[in-house]
Amino acid sequence: MAMDVTGNGAGDVLAQLLAEAVRIVAFTGAGISTESGIPDFRSPGGIWSRMAPITYQEFVGSEAARLEDWRRRFVMNAEFARAEPNAGHRALALLLAEGRDLNVVTQNIDGLHQRSGVPPARLVELHGNATYGRCLECGARRELEDVRAEIDATGRAPRCPACGGLVKAAVISFGEAMPQAAMERAVRLAESADLLIVLGSSLVVHPAAMIPVVARESGADLVIVNRDPTPLDGVATLVLREAIGPVFLRLFPQLGEK
Repeated sequence: MAMDVTGNGAGDVLAQLLAEAVRIVAFTGAGISTESGIPDFRSPGGIWSRMAPITYQEFVGSEAARLEDWRRRFVMNAEFARAEPNAGHRALALLLAEGRDLNVVTQNIDGLHQRSGVPPARLVELHGNATYGRCLECGARRELEDVRAEIDATGRAPRCPACGGLVKAAVISFGEAMPQAAMERAVRLAESADLLIVLGSSLVVHPAAMIPVVARESGADLVIVNRDPTPLDGVATLVLREAIGPVFLRLFPQLGEK
């Protein structure tokens, strides 16, 4: 049975679990980024309730869909650029700076973990990253400013300078295969973790939502910090139904210092 507590009591329990853990995995979802002002995708009133997502098949098959996808990406990335990493992001970077064995597995595509100080070697992006583009044929990276300049100059969706393949934002679209290497790495990390902390994920998006299950079944303590109930609350060690930032500000008051 999960221990469901809030406030100082929750902080004491989480602090103890963090102190005792050797290998920690943070599993982050949209909720950690909404606290930085980035809109949610799936919630009522979220982005996809206002516009249908463009599928991978639509992107590949239609020039009009490609141009619309890029238009949306530029708008979205302007929002990402205005956002700042919050106390939740910075707490994970702080733990790493202290030398803790921590890895971040994220469903987010906004680049805030990198901007908070989490190095790429400690980050697994299950759904990709929207802050740059990638060729669908050869995998070459394209920077967004170059993509925008090409679209402005030609009126057409960008192509790879190296091989001529289609360039898409480096995110996993609906209908696109999940990145196998990232999933396999996330599973390995979950299997070896002593503690997995879910931060702001509803745990309903699969196959990503299997990662906390793998950790729990492998013997790790499971902590869920999410404002709403999740399907795994009943098997968690600790459930905190509150915002992520305040939880970590209680644990690390220095995060609130300027």
